[in-house]
Amino acid sequence: MGNKNIGCLMEKILILEGGFNEEHEISLNTAKEIKRSLTNLNISFDSLLVKPQTFSEDINHYNNDYLCFNALHGTFGEDGTIQKILENKKIRYTHSDSITSNIGFNKFLTKKKIQNTKILTAESFLLKATNLDEIKIREIFEQFNSFVVKPVSSGSSYGVQIIKDSKDLENFVRNIENNHNIYKKHNELLIERYIAGRELTVAVINKENISEAVEVTEIISNNYFYDYQSKYSKGFSRHILPAKLPVKIYDNCLKYAKIVHDTIKCRNLSRSDFLYDNKNIYFLEINTQPGLTSISLVPEQLKHKNISFDNLIHNIINSSL
Repeated sequence: MGNKNIGCLMEKILILEGGFNEEHEISLNTAKEIKRSLTNLNISFDSLLVKPQTFSEDINHYNNDYLCFNALHGTFGEDGTIQKILENKKIRYTHSDSITSNIGFNKFLTKKKIQNTKILTAESFLLKATNLDEIKIREIFEQFNSFVVKPVSSGSSYGVQIIKDSKDLENFVRNIENNHNIYKKHNELLIERYIAGRELTVAVINKENISEAVEVTEIISNNYFYDYQSKYSKGFSRHILPAKLPVKIYDNCLKYAKIVHDTIKCRNLSRSDFLYDNKNIYFLEINTQPGLTSISLVPEQLKHKNISFDNLIHNIINSSL
């Protein structure tokens, strides 16, 4: 893989960072690592602190000679919105396009997209956030016995709550007003049957436009589950790499991550999360713009496979031109 394409764009890389959403700080940390890598690669870059309200005007200061390196996470930057703006302005950018980003960011849409594959998902349904009340929660508990509530479109485990037993149920009901506040920016919630199992994750990268699953990591969180704190704070989770699984299960995790990546037509990079209950593998969700911070899972998997972070960044840029 040569530098020919990158060479002519050395002054034309624009890092998009921030986003002023639930994942603003994570984006800044991802951008920090990308900047360090571009410096290592002797590639010049500019950066733009993205403000959703003014981005359509702010990006007009850059012409379509620029390649935008999308270091954003969460709403606006990851859900297809900024991708659509850039497409309309004919400005190139990294990671998945607007259609794929919209599907990948919506957990329910992703499930629908892969429903004709062999991949299992937990039984689930959509609930309007405004319909979240004590009566409905108790009905769901009667139906599922134990279940998970999460925003249908959000990242970094924001707003994920697990109701495993009657104690969790009563605690949820007691804090119903606070829960309304948590979900006030979300129209729809995904209600999903709870599956007790081992948390697994698989990165997929594109090489020469062909997807390749990297590795399987098992995540053991010190918290109730792999939540925001576990993901972004040192010492709150352990990563078993490679995951110690039966060979067939391990191979299927790799295969399923590639299938999801290809089915929704991801570009450059993705990371899929699964649960393994010692019998079946269940797909949870895909992240079309996984974190690239110093403690993120994707760089860790690549390092285990002797693929440098600089090589990843170089490849993302090359395959986005």
